[in-house]
Amino acid sequence: MFILKNNFSKMYFITIMLLGILINSNSTFSMENKMDDNVNLRTATFGSGCFWCTEAIFQNLKGVSSAISGYSGGEIENPTYKAICTGETGHAEVIQVTFNPSIISFTELLEVFWKTHDPTTLNRQGADVGTQYRSVIFYHDDEQKKLSEEYKQKLEREKVFNNPIVTEISEFTTFYKAENYHQDYYDQNKREPYCSFVITPKVEKFKKVFKNKLK
Repeated sequence: MFILKNNFSKMYFITIMLLGILINSNSTFSMENKMDDNVNLRTATFGSGCFWCTEAIFQNLKGVSSAISGYSGGEIENPTYKAICTGETGHAEVIQVTFNPSIISFTELLEVFWKTHDPTTLNRQGADVGTQYRSVIFYHDDEQKKLSEEYKQKLEREKVFNNPIVTEISEFTTFYKAENYHQDYYDQNKREPYCSFVITPKVEKFKKVFKNKLK
């Protein structure tokens, strides 16, 4: 009886050890996957008029984990929406896009950017007028700068637009997140007149053109 009990105790101890190793290894694998996901993520910053419109479009793309409305390219720190609306701070309304380049490339984001606004109207998109509504790409590295300039040159060379492209391509400096009520504005206010008459038609057109890239 003593021998049987002793062997059972050893087997029980070994089983517990193996389970512990298996659990730790699964946890490590899970953490490594999360780290890999974070390492793969990239950032892009676009301004194409009212950020309510731009956010409503980019957040629907596969590979985009977030699209945050905010301000970039200005001269003062921590600007408010009220200050931005004066057109005197130098900031543009932009979205900060976090994306996985293994799912959607920066070039594909550029395609969406240029096809979902008018890059030929200086400091204006439709009825929204002011420097804060300018067409702009704030590149985060040399590759984004190169790809943005090449894409713009291609559009100009192929005369895709009747008028010259006025999109600004500038180095990214700082992004200031807009006030909370601006985030997910379209999804939360679809019945508001601006949303239903301005944003909804843009989103519907975007979904038809880029249906293969939607989440």
